[in-house]
Amino acid sequence: MMTREILERAKAASTDIGLADTGLKNRVLEAMARILVEDTQEILAANREDIEAAKGSISEVMLDRLSLSPERIGGMAAGILEMVILPDPVGEILSETERDNGLLITKISVPLGVVAIIYESRPNVTSDAAALCIKSGNSCVLRSGKEAHRSSAAVVASLKKALKACGVNEDAVMLVEDTSRDSATEIMKAVGLVDLLIPRGGKGLIESCVRNAIVPCIHTGDGICHVYVDRSADLTMAAKIVCNAKTSRPSVCNAIETTLVHRDIADKFLPILKETIPQVTMYLDERAGKLIDGETADEASFDTEYLDYKMSVGIVDSLEDAIAHIAKHSTHHSDAIVTEDSEAARKFTMMVDSAAVYVNASTRFTDGGEFGLGCEMGISTQKLHARGPMGLRELTTYKYVVKGNGQIR
Repeated sequence: MMTREILERAKAASTDIGLADTGLKNRVLEAMARILVEDTQEILAANREDIEAAKGSISEVMLDRLSLSPERIGGMAAGILEMVILPDPVGEILSETERDNGLLITKISVPLGVVAIIYESRPNVTSDAAALCIKSGNSCVLRSGKEAHRSSAAVVASLKKALKACGVNEDAVMLVEDTSRDSATEIMKAVGLVDLLIPRGGKGLIESCVRNAIVPCIHTGDGICHVYVDRSADLTMAAKIVCNAKTSRPSVCNAIETTLVHRDIADKFLPILKETIPQVTMYLDERAGKLIDGETADEASFDTEYLDYKMSVGIVDSLEDAIAHIAKHSTHHSDAIVTEDSEAARKFTMMVDSAAVYVNASTRFTDGGEFGLGCEMGISTQKLHARGPMGLRELTTYKYVVKGNGQIR
């Protein structure tokens, strides 16, 4: 099926899913979760083909992102079910005002319409995005990267079974068949058919969408995230936080790429850090390189999203210097301070301009599930119309309904 036809069919289906009540949408989600688990073997078979085709062309870390297992499919299903119990944002009255002339003006939350998602080698995004769109009353157009296309197609086949079983238009979830750049470009230009475009992937994909899209587009995901270890930090806590933020899953956007250390505790902390995460290659600035062994950082190191067991490390003279470094190099995704000084924490959270700012916690919590949003559509690093993890509410807009009894102006 041509990409244009896919977009047109999703647009037509958006009316049906937009009118579905909460009970029907929840039944669809329950069926999606159940059928995903029932179809585990078919999905895994498709995923094995993707894995074999991708070996040698992507890194081991990215292969892990691509890989599915019965446990991961179970997690995908569980994420869908979490949305069943979340409030339906559609139809919520956001405000209501009665004017002196008797007009009743009500601001009501409504679906966006068609949400398109262009993503790379993460097949779990397929079910997360589809489920979020269904619960928020939107149809979705999914454009997977070629590495994950077989897996995504198998997942979409299961999701469509659920829609059909519940009597809902199957075109509410569509997968683009063409994985070339042409299809991505067509989606970016589909004015009147796409109401919101969300790219999920590496810096190149995101920049391409933001630069070329003429449909509304969210800037998501690329994460040069920092942990700053302040002079008053509990060093054991700091090492634990940096370890988790870097190594628990280095290929994701909320993993840190840089650790900054106050000069007063650098000689104590850096050896502890080196011992805690020996598997991580550290790119050290001049002062850090005098305290521990590692690679020498260059001008590009602190602007690199490694997505791997690699990390830049720098020493700063003050809290203010750490904040200035983050302002220069951060992608405004997630940044953290480890400190026992409440004033330092206050200043850091006020002055660091990122979607999520942490005190004494790992940046790995920047996630829709961890924030209580169920799944997430992506993590917005811009300020309009959404910022941070995008859940159900961020997939709605609003309209004004104005009721009168014959008023004229």
